[in-house]
Amino acid sequence: MNLSLLTLELGVIGLALALLLIDLWTPPALTGRLGLAAAIGLLLILALSWNMSGGPPVVGCGGMFARDGLALFFKRLFLAVGVLVVLMGVEYRERLALGFGEFNVILLIALAGMMFAASANDFVLLFVAMELMSVSFYVLVSFQRSRLPSLEAGVKYLILSALAAAFLVFGIALIFGVGNTTNFAALNAEGVRLAQDKLYWLGLLMVLLGLAFKIAAFPLQMWAPDVYQGAPTPVTALLAIGSKAAGFVLLLRVLFVAAPVLAAHWSKLLMLASAVTILYGNLCAIPQRNLKRLLGYSSIANAGYLLLGVAAVNASGAAAVLYYLAGYLFTLAAAFLVICVVMRDNEDIGALAGLSRRSPLLAGALALAMVSLAGVPPLAGFLGKFLLFRALIERGAAESPESFRSYWLAGVAVIGVVISLYYYFAVIRVMYWAKDPPDLSPIIVPARVQIPLAVCLVAMIYLGVMPGAVLAGATEAVKALKF
Repeated sequence: MNLSLLTLELGVIGLALALLLIDLWTPPALTGRLGLAAAIGLLLILALSWNMSGGPPVVGCGGMFARDGLALFFKRLFLAVGVLVVLMGVEYRERLALGFGEFNVILLIALAGMMFAASANDFVLLFVAMELMSVSFYVLVSFQRSRLPSLEAGVKYLILSALAAAFLVFGIALIFGVGNTTNFAALNAEGVRLAQDKLYWLGLLMVLLGLAFKIAAFPLQMWAPDVYQGAPTPVTALLAIGSKAAGFVLLLRVLFVAAPVLAAHWSKLLMLASAVTILYGNLCAIPQRNLKRLLGYSSIANAGYLLLGVAAVNASGAAAVLYYLAGYLFTLAAAFLVICVVMRDNEDIGALAGLSRRSPLLAGALALAMVSLAGVPPLAGFLGKFLLFRALIERGAAESPESFRSYWLAGVAVIGVVISLYYYFAVIRVMYWAKDPPDLSPIIVPARVQIPLAVCLVAMIYLGVMPGAVLAGATEAVKALKF
């Protein structure tokens, strides 16, 4: 086994074990430094990842592990998420009570699971990576043991995640029973023969249901709002960004590496799931008053938008998915950083009243994040949606003249964007135009929040105005897929 292929994953796991040992001799008053150390360690690993680009794809560990452009793109995304979430945890540590060192360790283990998922080239590694993430999140979601909402969220996540895992493992069993292998390349080589077997179709369908849970897409999307609301805010951010991205890289590998023969046949199914997910997320977000719960429904809607690129079944759609996730990373990270600072005991949107006068920086950051999520130019969210729509229209142009499926789906997506303007701009309205805000005391923003917040704001604008470099990287990364 070539351990050099696992350099990044072993680096993250080694960092987690080092933090676990250091925590033994760290006084409780200094545990915040563990979070800063974790952030610095992840930044060094992220820098190391750039030395791995440019080479041909490599497969190791018995064909289960692949290091290619797609894997490196997502690993860098996960490491960036990890840095931002760890810094959120430093700001949030007082509300976690005891165990901040363990919190960082488990967070890094979840991050390692996401990185293994990015390189999964076999259903066995896919399942192990998903379970490594899931078990870590069981603990992280319910980490605030003194808060009933956190415990309730943990139980809900545990039960529904176990259900999704059951779908996944039963689907893998059917695939293995029919194909006598779980390796993606081997299944691809036998794709035409296997496509004649209905049990193979059923197995892949059950695997897709298991992945639908991770990305919070129909029909397994109902867990997201409750879990997002009850979990500690840094954990919610990691679920919303990292876990969703891990689900999508696995979805892309299953559809376009293991079973590209069936991917084209299932375009209708993917379109239906995308349309229902978009409408469900946006319509249910309208009456929400809890900001984290609102972002939970927004996350469901965004899963629907991302499915547009998957349903397009072309390279431009897959590249749009990668670009959208990069912009989504910085947009949501900015929003959750503001929530960590402002909403300590009250997550109702009304708690944002007068924020523009209490802290123009935080208000401006959250406003830009909402505008980007709504898809307003010139921010990253707009261009991400534009690329997804363009890929879908390209798919429609390639279809027969009698087929309007792609255009109908694009119309549903546009309706979803229009609906989302209402609840995203409602947040901005409260911050800037609320009457008689109850609290106008200034908010002091520490440097550990100012720096990552500034990075997120610059990235949102940069990706919207100058997308060339990231889009070129995404286009190169999806060459690992087969359409």
